[in-house]
Amino acid sequence: RQQKWKSSVSIQAKMPPCDFVPEKYESYPYERMQKIREQNVSPSLRLYYKKPLLLHQGYMQWLFDYEGQRYLDLFAGIVTVSVGHCHPKVTMATQKQLSRLWHTTNIYMHPSIHEYAEKLASLLPDPLKVVYLTNSGSEANDLAMLMARLYTRNFDIIGLRGGYHGGSACTMGLSSIGLYKHGVANGLGCPTTMLPDVFRGPWGGSNCRDSPVQTVRKCSCSKGVCHANDQYLEQLKDTLSTTVPKTVAGFIAEPIQGVNGAIQYPRGFLKKAYQLIRERGGVCISDEVQTGFGRMGSHFWGFQTHDVVPDIVTLAKGIGNGFPMAAVVTTKEIASSLAQNLHFNTFGGNPLACAVGSAVLDAIEEDGLQKNSEDVGTYMLLELAKLRDKFEIVGDVRGKGLMIGVEMVTDK
Repeated sequence: RQQKWKSSVSIQAKMPPCDFVPEKYESYPYERMQKIREQNVSPSLRLYYKKPLLLHQGYMQWLFDYEGQRYLDLFAGIVTVSVGHCHPKVTMATQKQLSRLWHTTNIYMHPSIHEYAEKLASLLPDPLKVVYLTNSGSEANDLAMLMARLYTRNFDIIGLRGGYHGGSACTMGLSSIGLYKHGVANGLGCPTTMLPDVFRGPWGGSNCRDSPVQTVRKCSCSKGVCHANDQYLEQLKDTLSTTVPKTVAGFIAEPIQGVNGAIQYPRGFLKKAYQLIRERGGVCISDEVQTGFGRMGSHFWGFQTHDVVPDIVTLAKGIGNGFPMAAVVTTKEIASSLAQNLHFNTFGGNPLACAVGSAVLDAIEEDGLQKNSEDVGTYMLLELAKLRDKFEIVGDVRGKGLMIGVEMVTDK
């Protein structure tokens, strides 16, 4: 079987050319790095590959290891390096700010936080115009949960099974993937509802997704009708009527689930889900940690592909091209609920992070990266779909822009 596969696929693929020459590696030998990893680095930080990579330098889409071997980085630091490793524009802005002011507490004004807050807010629709800067996606979602509960004076926040929203004590409860759950109390006030997965779920057809590639499941729905969507919404209604009080604090969902495997919902699901939550007094949170900043191609934000406007948006990963920063963007009314008492983040919105974030936004626009996501992503999806049709092991291809999932299966 393996020989048959090898004979049908070109295994002579060559790397595209690259003129960049990396610096010579001058740190510890590989074996010493391995020993340090075993003795001094937490074992919860797992490594990939039988012989883990020891990466030394990056430049745009390329990574170089300690031996000078070049890699084409399709993973981008878990979808974080949004404009390329060591992008010249971002590097220059960072160096300039480093020489001027690294950090000052945000109880004082400094130029870069105001310049960045205005620039970021201008990219979101009304009334999403108030920005709170943090350092990670977990922090951002943690804060969004707090805001939702303070604003509504309710407690329960509903999530989708398969959703991932962070690893902090609160967001672990909101996340719904067993691999990320630890055996401690979590999940209080975080009920989940059925994931509307049209590939693996009980319902789904060949016209459900907002994607160039659909499932191979047959669909008998008439135009303008989606049986799968109706059934998954019934599951949400059942959750609302059985597992939560009459009023809820909110609902959180990724526009496309990231950690769970680029799972897409039926068209129209989020729009109706938002309506059902708001009828219960809750606010709607869009987790854009992986889907934001043009990655969807057709739109800058993932929620826009669903024709909805959330009440709170959380951002991280690609926001800083690898620099630790994140944000919560919400309405003035919801943000005001947090101002009733003190809520302080030491490093959130520091001068260096804001300078990096601003340069990243400039690079996305100047390099045409949203259009690139649409063009290259659509091409990749259509080509990967040919592999699904050809090989039994490829069960599903899905996604939008450059957020793409290929699911391997043992039995189609």
